[in-house]
Amino acid sequence: MYCKHFGECGSCGLYELSYDEQLVRKTQRVKELLLPVYDGEITTFNSPQSHYRARAEFKVWHNGDKCSYAMSNITKNGVVMIDECPKVITPIESKMWDMLKLINTSKLLSHKLFGVEFLASSLDEVLVTLLYHKKLDDDWAKEAKGLEAKLDISVIGRSRGQKVVLSKESVSERLGIDDKSFWYMHYEGGFTQPNPAVNTKMISWAKEKAKSIGHGDLLESYCGLGNFTIPLAAHFDKVLATEISKRSIASAKENCALNSVDNIDFIRLSSEEMTEALSGKRAFNRLRDIDLDSYNFSCVLVDPPRAGLDSGTIELISDIDHIIYISCNPDTLARDLATLSQTHDVLDAAIFDQFPHTEHIESGVFLKKKV
Repeated sequence: MYCKHFGECGSCGLYELSYDEQLVRKTQRVKELLLPVYDGEITTFNSPQSHYRARAEFKVWHNGDKCSYAMSNITKNGVVMIDECPKVITPIESKMWDMLKLINTSKLLSHKLFGVEFLASSLDEVLVTLLYHKKLDDDWAKEAKGLEAKLDISVIGRSRGQKVVLSKESVSERLGIDDKSFWYMHYEGGFTQPNPAVNTKMISWAKEKAKSIGHGDLLESYCGLGNFTIPLAAHFDKVLATEISKRSIASAKENCALNSVDNIDFIRLSSEEMTEALSGKRAFNRLRDIDLDSYNFSCVLVDPPRAGLDSGTIELISDIDHIIYISCNPDTLARDLATLSQTHDVLDAAIFDQFPHTEHIESGVFLKKKV
């Protein structure tokens, strides 16, 4: 990928390296961090080099009566106006510039607009959230409805304490995993994996590990909208999946129904609460219809935030035979593996390049309890 804003825009920092060099650099970093517990091969799953990002956020910069998209500059002390962004997937790219032109012809839409967020899918659905420093009224809604109709998009308006959904607040996505299609509803404001192509590879890798186990039940913490849960469920008798976000749990249940999967219980619990419940330290009303003693967990999948796992969760999962650990921070992954390696061996490791042209690394490890 080449972008005319390389070296100015702070979004892509590895622009001086070829893509192959970026992958070597990222793989080597993970290899060095994992070396105390794993010296095997690390599989690298690459990304399309352009048009890979299905989520994108832009500042809106005003120069007189004209609005422009802007990003933080590379030194993080200002902004750079942009007129191209080849990292966004084609459905976003095909709409964003025409939308900006239309916004610039409307004082109602452009006035006090300070940000635009895009959420799209490989099915060409595009959801746009317009962020304002003003109250949104019926006149704004009428004008924004026209924007929806002209561009075949869905528009949401947000201001302080206000959310205006004009038609819908989600996009539908279809991912092909092992010759089977899985359907998801991705909601505005909810967490979704940003790179559909790499997400598909990441799920396939985790599914392969789950298939190699082939028995028992699955425990998942940080399940989100069921991204991993639903494809992996076929390899287990029952699945207990937890997540702190009420919005994500509602999405996960909807996605479960969309895919006709009936062996998953999605429960709103934080990782710490999950640990308390499964260790018998605390009872939760949310679990009153769940027989925790009926589960025989042969595998746990964790996909924590950048801070990694808390000590209670590490202690809990140390008793489970297999662990699939998806990480967005190789430093905290290495820290957690220093403890988990006392009870488990690392059998396999991979990196998933969700964020080309940046230092960010998504990785995964598969562990098995020591004999």
